[in-house]
Amino acid sequence: MSKDKRSTPAGLTYGTISEIKGPLMIIEGVTKASYDELVEIETREGERRLARVLEVGMGKAVVQVFEGTHGLSIEGTVARFLGRVMELGVSEDMLGRTFDGLGRPLDGLPEPIPREFRDVNGEPINPERRDYPSDFIQTGMSAIDGMNSLVRGQKLPIFSGAGLPHNMLAAQIARQATVPGKEEEFAVVFAAIGVQNDEARFFKESLEKSGAISRSALFLNLADDPAIERIITPRIALTLAEYLAFWHDYHVLVILTDITNYCESLREISAAREEVPGRKGYPGYMYTDLASNYERAGRIKGKKGSVTQMPILSMPSDDITHPIPDLTGYITEGQIVLSRELYRKGIYPPINVLMSLSRLMGPGIIAEKRTRADHGDVSNQLYAAYSRAVQLRALAEIVGRSGLSATDIKYLEFGDLFEQRFLKQGYDENRSLDDTLEIAWDILSSLPEQELTKIKEEHIHKYYKAKSR
Repeated sequence: MSKDKRSTPAGLTYGTISEIKGPLMIIEGVTKASYDELVEIETREGERRLARVLEVGMGKAVVQVFEGTHGLSIEGTVARFLGRVMELGVSEDMLGRTFDGLGRPLDGLPEPIPREFRDVNGEPINPERRDYPSDFIQTGMSAIDGMNSLVRGQKLPIFSGAGLPHNMLAAQIARQATVPGKEEEFAVVFAAIGVQNDEARFFKESLEKSGAISRSALFLNLADDPAIERIITPRIALTLAEYLAFWHDYHVLVILTDITNYCESLREISAAREEVPGRKGYPGYMYTDLASNYERAGRIKGKKGSVTQMPILSMPSDDITHPIPDLTGYITEGQIVLSRELYRKGIYPPINVLMSLSRLMGPGIIAEKRTRADHGDVSNQLYAAYSRAVQLRALAEIVGRSGLSATDIKYLEFGDLFEQRFLKQGYDENRSLDDTLEIAWDILSSLPEQELTKIKEEHIHKYYKAKSR
């Protein structure tokens, strides 16, 4: 056997590195390799880095180096093919711990003793075995619980923009999320993908202060970490989530931030491979790649646990038609959209309910009466009334308030009440669903009773608060 290729217990080792290009390394003379196989790169000085196979053919292998190729040289560098895909050693002891983007401890404690090793790409859920998401998750946020309810097993992304408080919203949801009336194991898996140090610190401190850190696992790929590592971070986090949910009956909330950084890494790798670009330079397979992560949410028949996802993505230039939010909207079951206009008014959380949607709210919990009987009607009426208020605001700027009817003026007042009392709440304010519906009825009662056309008479008689006109 030549000096450039030698057999090892783990597989084959090659010293025939022909090219290093961006995050990629091209190895020649490869006789046995498979897609996604794990590769160990070792320098002359003994430094080791992990990589995976992206492409094999014509005696060559293209591998992606997770820690980046900075400082690597063609001479003296060897690649050891390990004969297996990347795996994560998982256990319940990972809760309460902080790891880097590749699953290595960052908290100074020893590595958790793994109960088993799992492929980070996961195992696709058999569609026939998928259970329909139906249990209401109370987040304590009126705009979500009342009008865009989160359901166990759902994937509900947050569409945000630069400078908007999406991190605060995600941290508050992670801290407050519960399933009313059920005392069951609940866990949070948080994956930071290319975020700033202060953002990662904020999430960690928020969970620590609330005591939720004991049931949380954090995976941090920071902005100064290699960009290529971002491809694997969400897969690592979801592997642990699946293990906790489907083998230990936890209900797991997975927060992935920021998906935009993840997609930028996909584009970087695609450009290095000289692939034909798609929309705005992103690879044509970005939809499939995003789906391979998003579709790991769900419930399985016969299993008590569930994986619920809340990916966060910052829309470039606040453009909701950008490929990243556009493709995400096709894959997921709705979206929570943050509004810069509401944020400028000082409203937190600045959720634009008219652009937000939870596709599983109706069939998942309203139709099955998983919450209060008036929940669905109240939600529909709030949407209708606030939509009319927004339209009348635009009209009032043209004709003035004096050109509006008395009923129109009531709707304008309702719009202000809706934003200031229903949408707006404190960062530490945790509202129950009954609290949310109580506020909703209070502001709906500012409208004439005959205007409540979306609500059944029985609910109006029970909850409408007649006021002196």
